[in-house]
Amino acid sequence: MADVLGIGVIGCGNISAAYMRLAPLFKGVEMRACADMNMDAARARAEEFGLRAETVEDLLAAEDIDLIVNLTIPAAHFEVSKRILEAGKHVYSEKPFVLSLDEGADLKRLAEARGLRVGSAPDTFLGGAHQLAREIVDSGAVGRITSGTCFVQSPGMEMWHPNPDFFFQAGGGPVLDLGPYYVSNLVQLLGPVKRVTAMTSMGSEYRTITSQPRHGEKIKVETPTTIHAVLQFHSGAQVTFISSWDVWQHGHTPMELYGQEGTLHVPDPNFFGGEVRMTSKQAFVNPPAAAHPLGVPNGVDGRGTPVANYRCAGLADMAQAILDGRAHRCNLDFALHVVDVMTSILRAGEEGAVLDITTTCDRPEALDPAAAQALLA
Repeated sequence: MADVLGIGVIGCGNISAAYMRLAPLFKGVEMRACADMNMDAARARAEEFGLRAETVEDLLAAEDIDLIVNLTIPAAHFEVSKRILEAGKHVYSEKPFVLSLDEGADLKRLAEARGLRVGSAPDTFLGGAHQLAREIVDSGAVGRITSGTCFVQSPGMEMWHPNPDFFFQAGGGPVLDLGPYYVSNLVQLLGPVKRVTAMTSMGSEYRTITSQPRHGEKIKVETPTTIHAVLQFHSGAQVTFISSWDVWQHGHTPMELYGQEGTLHVPDPNFFGGEVRMTSKQAFVNPPAAAHPLGVPNGVDGRGTPVANYRCAGLADMAQAILDGRAHRCNLDFALHVVDVMTSILRAGEEGAVLDITTTCDRPEALDPAAAQALLA
């Protein structure tokens, strides 16, 4: 039996470079080809990373491609993932993997009928920082988690992204774009969500692009850009989640969980690493942990700060799970529950309601240092 899956990519925009650059860090996956509706974009990425440039149709038919990564815009995720499954290939999608429960259910039926796997980003919760937080929660070091807060706030995406329109259209907005990182991490730490409520608003009717090459163009805002939500978990914990693209600066930490015996400070779930801090009741203590391979800095951010970036960890875990015949961590039921939570938050804001979450999922299996090391080449 093969010990590697041939990987193709559909969608050669900004994020594709990260997948292509980081895939060689992992076992079980080999990037072979890429496709895009814009063949010039496909050829440019193929030349940059030594891949084949294909049409979408040819990539779907390619015999050496076992799994396709769907990096199209969110509004296209469902249709493209469906085509991938219909072509007899496994699919791993960027987040959010669908925009409705009906779409997720359709993909689940199709995948099960054909014996195929569906996976989805984000995989940052597999990073060293968040697996350490998981170890602390599971050990009971801060007691049962009763509540918490999450904040992801900024002025928006139009200042850096070359084509930011989709961020402000239906299927975009801070909950569906950045919420997957936060909600996924909360679910892996606390388990599934029981119900949500929210209030939502739009800070302005139009946004002005200040990035190149479209500097000065205006975008009509069609989705909420400030969301204040409360999530109640089946565990009993309740967490306040605030996400906004209408905030220039704030002083909140990304994620705090409050337990009966102490507090857990969790770094930004958008990243694999960062400092985890905890208290034992009132005093800060150093959380004990073995060094985690997916928390080791392997690059720098735009400010020159060392960061751990292991995008493709979820893809590699999925590929190795397919080869080993086990469940993968970034699986369909987990991703669909996260979508259910996020879309319910938006609907609760529209309706002024408290909404029950109709899906559930198991917490993904923890990724301890040894299991993480086994993913790496």
